Amino acid sequence: MLKAAIHCHSTYSDGEFTLPELRELFTRDGYDVVCMTDHAEAFDTDKLKSYAAECDSLSDDRFRFVAGLEFECERRMHVLGYGITSLYYSKEPESIISHVEDQGGVSVIAHPGDSMFAWIETFQTLPTGIEVWNSKYDGPRAPRPRTFQLLNRLQERKPEMKAFYGQDLHWRKQHRGLFNLIDSESATRGRILEAFRMGKYQGCSEGTELPASGRLSESLSSEYDIINRQYMRKRKVFEDLKRVSGGAGKRLPAPIKNRIRKLFS
Repeated sequence: MLKAAIHCHSTYSDGEFTLPELRELFTRDGYDVVCMTDHAEAFDTDKLKSYAAECDSLSDDRFRFVAGLEFECERRMHVLGYGITSLYYSKEPESIISHVEDQGGVSVIAHPGDSMFAWIETFQTLPTGIEVWNSKYDGPRAPRPRTFQLLNRLQERKPEMKAFYGQDLHWRKQHRGLFNLIDSESATRGRILEAFRMGKYQGCSEGTELPASGRLSESLSSEYDIINRQYMRKRKVFEDLKRVSGGAGKRLPAPIKNRIRKLFS
C-alpha cells in the first residue's frame, strides 16, 4: 500500500511550499506519493516544462511526484487533471473533462459548491470522479455528506465514478491529516492513475477508512453532517470578518490571518 496526498499546490502557482520542501515534508510524514495539481492558469509552455521536469527530478524509488493541473472553468468550477501537464484554453467544464481523459489523466470535479450540484447533474460528459472531501473547503474533521449523495446520484448514470479525498494543500500551517492508501506495489505514474480509475484506494482520516465508491453508512453520514455544519458556522464567521475588513479598505495582518487559519486546521 502506498500512502498518498492528492490535490496539492506549490510555488509554481499559489502554494507556499516549493517542490523540494513538499518532498521533505511528506517523506518525513511517511508518504510515498504526492499528486500535484498546480493551477493551469499560472503556466505558459516553458514554465510547464520546468514544473513537469522538477516533479520528475525529485521522484525516485522512495517517493513519487505525479504532476497534474487544476483548471478553472466558468461559474468558478474547478476540474482537476491528475497526471496531465498539457494546457487547454477553455472554460467549459465538460470540454476540460474530455481533454484530461484524452491526455490519459484522471478528471475530478474539485470541491463542488452546493449551488453547482444541479448543474453538474446536467453534464453529458462526466468525470472519473468527484472530490467528495476537500479538507481545505469542507474542514479537517468531516466532509459534506451531500457531496457523497451527489456522487451516488451520478453513479446511477456512470457506475464507475469514484470518490476522491483531497487536501487542497496551499499553506504551511494547513491540516494534512486526510490522505489516501493506494493498493499498488509500484509508484509509477501509470500504476497510480490506474488505481484511481479502478477504485483501488481508500481515503483515510483519524483512523476512519472511506471507500473509493463513496458509499457511506447512514450512521457515519449523520455524524459527518453534524460535525461539518459546526465547522461551516465557524467558517462563515471568518468569511464575514474578511468581508468587513475588505469593506473598510484594510487587509487582515498576517499574524491574525494565521491564527484564524489554525481554527480551520
